[in-house]
Amino acid sequence: MGRIYENKVTDLGNQVEAFMDEGMFILFGENAPDTLKEFCYTMSVNPVNGTLSSGQKLIIDDVSYEITAVGSLAQKNLEALGHLTIVFNEATEAGLPGSICVEAKPVPTLVVGSEIIIEEIGR
Repeated sequence: MGRIYENKVTDLGNQVEAFMDEGMFILFGENAPDTLKEFCYTMSVNPVNGTLSSGQKLIIDDVSYEITAVGSLAQKNLEALGHLTIVFNEATEAGLPGSICVEAKPVPTLVVGSEIIIEEIGR
């Protein structure tokens, strides 16, 4: 099992819970546009050490979620902008190009210091 990505939340926008009812939240690097920043969990732009794909595990504060779909721009946006929308709907095709879909579990509440990890699962 290899770690592909890891990061920690450094700040919270005033409206981060705006998309909770839709089963999603938004991560963005410090360079988030002002119009989006209030809706995002802010993180550093960290390297991605591999290719995002379904079947991997997203781990948020020690809770694991299977990744079921990866949008066409998710990898590029995460690498360049620290931007990723995480959707908790278990879809097998991402509805948003910059999103990943994960198991349909309750959406976690992140705080400053929350840890985000993506791991490759041994096959």
